[in-house]
Amino acid sequence: MTTDTATDVFEEHRPVLLGVAYRMLGRLADAEDVVQDAWLRWSGADRSAVREPRGYLVRVTTRLAIDRLRQIKSRGETYVGPWLPEPCVTDFGDAVPDTAEQAVLADTVSLAVLVVLESLSPLERAVFVLREAFGYPYAEIAAMLERGEAAVRQLAGRARKHVDERRPRYDVDPAQRRDLTERFLAAASGGDLAGLMAMLAPDVRLVGDSGGKSRAPLRVLESSDKVGRFLLGVARQGMPDVTYQLLELNGGPALLVRSGGKPDSVVQVDVVDGRIQSMYIVRNPDKLVSLAGIA
Repeated sequence: MTTDTATDVFEEHRPVLLGVAYRMLGRLADAEDVVQDAWLRWSGADRSAVREPRGYLVRVTTRLAIDRLRQIKSRGETYVGPWLPEPCVTDFGDAVPDTAEQAVLADTVSLAVLVVLESLSPLERAVFVLREAFGYPYAEIAAMLERGEAAVRQLAGRARKHVDERRPRYDVDPAQRRDLTERFLAAASGGDLAGLMAMLAPDVRLVGDSGGKSRAPLRVLESSDKVGRFLLGVARQGMPDVTYQLLELNGGPALLVRSGGKPDSVVQVDVVDGRIQSMYIVRNPDKLVSLAGIA
């Protein structure tokens, strides 16, 4: 296999590898580092012995991501305030053959699910990602992780139960979610606070991620009263030269808020019975760098 061919093969599978690494780590920079390390392994490997390049590359990427995740956890770094994944632009387009598969992919990359995945062990997270997001059979996952199939099934069951118990319940109707996001955008850009309040469920939750580098609630806000008062305070404070853009992030509609032409925050909502049940606001500037170039 020539160098050019090796590069072509790797680039063909890069989107899948980045998808695995991002779901494992929740951070684009870490995911890209892992994929780069996978390329170095691939370029230096005896590729003549590789019968199935995609499986080989997914295995290498998964193991590297597990190692990276263990390193992150072992450092025991304290994050200021609630943690949310780095927003990721998603556009599955023609790569996904049907809406059911698209729904699965969108769900496993959603902010709500990635937050829950943070509480899994690295092995549980790897099994969940490979099984639930990419549909690998248990036998293949066992071979990738060098574990017995029975142990992998046990890990998968434990991870699935954990995710089901902890992730918020919300409507998965994309049209309804987009409609409410668009109405939220219209109310926010028009200063319609009464309209914003009317969209909130009584027990709405707001999770703000600033990493201590910008202003955001240091605790999760719960109830329409507390969330409404927070939104009112933001509206009163105002932003210079503020603009809003609707785009798809993490498998669903989201608002990119710019101030002075620079990304200031990302807002995404989950919907239940036609009202906002959860609101996620990412304001950590380190997590908005990748969105700066979006037109």
